[in-house]
Amino acid sequence: MEATRIPTGIPALDEILRGGLVASRSYLIVGETGTGKTVLSLQWLLDGVRRGERCLYITLAEPAGEVARNVAGFGWNLEGLGILDLTPADDPTELAGDEYHVFPPSEVEQTPTWRHIYQELEEKKPDRLVIDSVTQLRYLSSDEYQFRKHILALVAYLNRVGCTSFLVFEPSLLDRETSVALAVDGVIRLRRELSAGRVIDLRSIQIEKLRGSDYLSGLHPMRIASKGIEVFPHRVSQTGDSPPGSLQLASGIAGLDAMLHGGIYSGTTTLISGPAGVGKTTLGMQFLTQAASKGLPAVLFTFEESAASVIARSRAVGMPVDALLQSGKLRVCRLNPMQLYPDELLEWVKKMVEEEHVRAVMVDSLRGYQLAMEQFGNMDAHLFNLVTYLNSRDVFTLLINEVEHITGDVRFTEIGVSYLIDDGLLLRYAEIEAKIVRVIGCLKKRSGAYEPELRPYTITPDGLHVGEPLTGLHGLLTGVPERLE
Repeated sequence: MEATRIPTGIPALDEILRGGLVASRSYLIVGETGTGKTVLSLQWLLDGVRRGERCLYITLAEPAGEVARNVAGFGWNLEGLGILDLTPADDPTELAGDEYHVFPPSEVEQTPTWRHIYQELEEKKPDRLVIDSVTQLRYLSSDEYQFRKHILALVAYLNRVGCTSFLVFEPSLLDRETSVALAVDGVIRLRRELSAGRVIDLRSIQIEKLRGSDYLSGLHPMRIASKGIEVFPHRVSQTGDSPPGSLQLASGIAGLDAMLHGGIYSGTTTLISGPAGVGKTTLGMQFLTQAASKGLPAVLFTFEESAASVIARSRAVGMPVDALLQSGKLRVCRLNPMQLYPDELLEWVKKMVEEEHVRAVMVDSLRGYQLAMEQFGNMDAHLFNLVTYLNSRDVFTLLINEVEHITGDVRFTEIGVSYLIDDGLLLRYAEIEAKIVRVIGCLKKRSGAYEPELRPYTITPDGLHVGEPLTGLHGLLTGVPERLE
């Protein structure tokens, strides 16, 4: 029989938990100060209140009034939530001599704080419980043995009465009290760390233990936003054996389409590579506007250039960007590399593809993407995840790559991602008869035939043009060609 699941109030976290928390079990919420333990706990409790469940919050460190003021910024109202304030100022020590006989001495030591916890549990019979934080209970115990006995008895009692509970722990305490981690059914750890470049804070959530259930492993980025905690699951996109899609997208540039034997295919990734100013983004926008004009929603994610600049340059060469933007078929999104988790970008792309039916996606550029990703780990892994997902959804994917050398040795990419792409277009500068010209060539096309030739590429107010193959010259890719004798 499948265990009953209860939601956390955070849909993405429920996905990580494969449907939510297993009901009637106890969970440790572990994290340093400032990682969001209290926010997560209250968000979970308030979700239970909305569902008509009995929910109880026991605070031992922060007075209830202060907690209410702190969460008001999220638009949360704690009405309907049972709160027991056992902070030191409100600890009713005058009850120390009272007798309490509901629970046997093996479960309850005769101290006021513990008695009040059990009294409240007996009276309120909560479906969901948070004790924030258990670290404070350690300070009230005479020694580690007494504390361990209290906690293990409490966990056993909560499981016996069918209460789903969060016990908030500090990592240092958990390191000493490993028996507690063994007694509970789940451990959820929250982290807040400096990025590799020591420039931004990285928040994440990790499931370290979930008894009786599978879960999505790894570190999952999270942020504390205006309405509470948001989580971005770190999904590993599954590769498939499906061939490229049957839909072909022409560029609308006669010479280029002739070279590509009609264009590029859906479900493939095309890399447009070349030095600065050669026209990579403009060429990519040509493909996007062609897709959007055919009713296939398209989006550009730009890490470096402003959306207004990209739109203005596209407009200047005759692309119908204004009409497409107004219709919603084309979108240009400027991204700040320092404010975006890679899994957050993937989640954004996923929603666009699955909910808005986007069929063409361009990332400009890989250097900007690399700047964003290097703070979060290996760029290749994140890019592989993104590309694999898009290909599996039969999307046209375009990646813009800048190489530093204007002339000289040919380098398709300097960041080692060539293995990820299906099609490769190389743009170069060359000097012919004391004039600087642009040339274009196709170096790779997995999805079909192409012409392995170099052609002149020009950008004019009337649009982009690709001319006839350049003949009678060799060494064009070096930038200084020579005429054949």
